[in-house]
Amino acid sequence: MCGVRRGQFKEVIVEFSLIAVVIIGFMVIFSAIRVLREYERGVVFRLGRLAGVRGPGLIILVPIIDKMVKVSLRVVTMEVAPQDIITRDNVSVKVNAVVYFRVLHPDKAIVEVEDYLYATGQLAQTTLRSTLGQFELDQLLSERDTINQKLQHIIDEATDAWGIKVSLVEVKQVDLPVEMQRAIMRQAEAERERRAKVIHADGEFQASAKLRDAADVISQNPTTLQLRFLQTLTEVAAEKNSTIVFPVPIDMLAAFLKRTP
Repeated sequence: MCGVRRGQFKEVIVEFSLIAVVIIGFMVIFSAIRVLREYERGVVFRLGRLAGVRGPGLIILVPIIDKMVKVSLRVVTMEVAPQDIITRDNVSVKVNAVVYFRVLHPDKAIVEVEDYLYATGQLAQTTLRSTLGQFELDQLLSERDTINQKLQHIIDEATDAWGIKVSLVEVKQVDLPVEMQRAIMRQAEAERERRAKVIHADGEFQASAKLRDAADVISQNPTTLQLRFLQTLTEVAAEKNSTIVFPVPIDMLAAFLKRTP
């Protein structure tokens, strides 16, 4: 009886061992198979050494020996926190920006820098402070395109060694002190008043020029002056007046005086 029981016990142990081996085998196989999406790449390390970049699609790794790090190739939108900046004309402002970049070389993004997202964000902050400090406030408010292009060039050149391409940098918002906002409003109001005065003076100049031309025409033909005089009488008569007193030029009565005996 004891021999039979020992035999059954051994058979059970063998069955459990086979099941455990099968389960472990399936786990090893599944751990060796990876699927990467179209926008993903896998940086493979074999025994600690860089073995290349794989993907997209089905990837088979050597169990225990190979390790893979996923890297996304999609464009990353990173908002740079507001930075305290002193412009070249000694005005303190707060400026934030948005950086658009993507990974071009996944192996460099993993090997050359510890955390490329954090490193790019810190580089964008320091570049924003140092670059915008070279501009005056008026330039900071009016020359956005020039500033954005300069920021993009500086950050892209620094991140090129990390396999990262910075495609666009946009200054998002410039927060001015209250006193500076009031000064800018006064400046804008003074500019509008100046333009209004210039436009009014230009209108007066054009009107005087037209009057001069009209006087030249009238001086060449006295009859025109008489017609203008009669037109003025017609306009005055249109008002609600019962009596109109006006001077009569002697030239108009000359014809009647000649007929008098």
